[in-house]
Amino acid sequence: MNKIKIYSTMSRKVSELTPMEEGKIKFFVCGPTVYDLSHLGHAKTYTQFDFIVKYLRWRGFEVNYLQNITDLDDKIIKRAAERGISWRQLADDYEKIYKDDMLALHNTAVSKYARATDYIENIVSQVKRMVDKGLAYQAPDGSWYFEIAKFKDYGKLSGRTELKETDGVSRIDESDFKRGWNDFCLWKSSKEGEPSWETELGKGRPGWHIEDTAITEVEFGPQYDIHGGAIDLIFPHHEAEITQIESITGKVPFVRYWMHTGFLNINSVKMSKSLGNFKTIRDVLKQYDYRVLRYFFISNHYRAAVDFSDAGLDQAKNSLARIDEFVFNKVDAAYDDNADEAVVNETKEKFCAALDNDLNTPQAFAALFDFIRAQNQKEKSGKRTFEFLNQVNTFLGFMQFDQAKSDEFIESLVKERDAARAAKDFAKSDQIRDRLLAMGVKIYDSKEGTKYRL
Repeated sequence: MNKIKIYSTMSRKVSELTPMEEGKIKFFVCGPTVYDLSHLGHAKTYTQFDFIVKYLRWRGFEVNYLQNITDLDDKIIKRAAERGISWRQLADDYEKIYKDDMLALHNTAVSKYARATDYIENIVSQVKRMVDKGLAYQAPDGSWYFEIAKFKDYGKLSGRTELKETDGVSRIDESDFKRGWNDFCLWKSSKEGEPSWETELGKGRPGWHIEDTAITEVEFGPQYDIHGGAIDLIFPHHEAEITQIESITGKVPFVRYWMHTGFLNINSVKMSKSLGNFKTIRDVLKQYDYRVLRYFFISNHYRAAVDFSDAGLDQAKNSLARIDEFVFNKVDAAYDDNADEAVVNETKEKFCAALDNDLNTPQAFAALFDFIRAQNQKEKSGKRTFEFLNQVNTFLGFMQFDQAKSDEFIESLVKERDAARAAKDFAKSDQIRDRLLAMGVKIYDSKEGTKYRL
């Protein structure tokens, strides 16, 4: 097969993936801040990285996929106080919900989830090393800040050195004590009633940026292969990470490849609670089967902005139905299709060549549908087609092979659909209808319930 090439935000070009250790990849992705329900932006980013990691493993790499959990910050403290519970309880509750949501989307590639508060010792160690090098200063309130003016490479990832007025302020450390506009907090001094640790830096808690470099230094060392995250984390968060770790270790680059997923919009508008278009993963999974969501996110290139709309979801649902129909009606694993060996191999080569070129899923899916279109002209496809689809489904995760088209199985789906219609759960009813149609089952609604025939 071809060598895998990926785009790095740092180099701004596609280049061959060459890990620090042959055959092994250390891969870190910024995880969620667990203070609220996970939203569709999380679903897009983490589904796409789940696919990427699983593809790399399928291609033979041993991937250690690490994801952090921000289990303490201002938002968590504020939300816990509003609800009258401890910050720990709130963080634990939403961490569990996040992990349940990931399982519901079949995002199972993560090797380890790392809580920020489990790494306080190394967070303190990193800040102390910056202080010892004269790169950090203590404000009158006891907090410690990194002085950007003392790191000449600041801005090399994003191409920016200054915050803009349009930047969100929720992650920008506002303080009258800062020496420079871009200076960011490493260690926040303790406030009455807030969680804190007694350390050599004084009583306090970590800043936001420091947790990621502390976690990866412990788990991966001072340098590793791939750092991923959503595109809105490039500045200032990922700039701050580079600044911190490279300034104290002197090892450059911090990571070899930076991978960033594109924005998710709702009907062409940025998702926002203030605009009333904020969608949680749980709410959307009530409307759409996880397979439709996985197909929708993976079929779009990970670096592209994605518009989440009814039209887009309908298109994804229809495309998935075409795959389902082909699998159920044309693919017979017991059929010996020697004549198809060449065309299956050719399709696999085109499919993988597209993915090897910076995970170009639109091009890969085009090759897959070209193959399905050609095979649909035949009476059936056999074991080589079945084996190929099974292989690629190890990283796609939206195909189904195990439901035999038996009378008992169809009857159970029909009964489930009737129950959904009776409960006026029309979204679920429509999902089951589409599934039956994809299996080649013709259905008819009547006063007595759903009738069907093969």
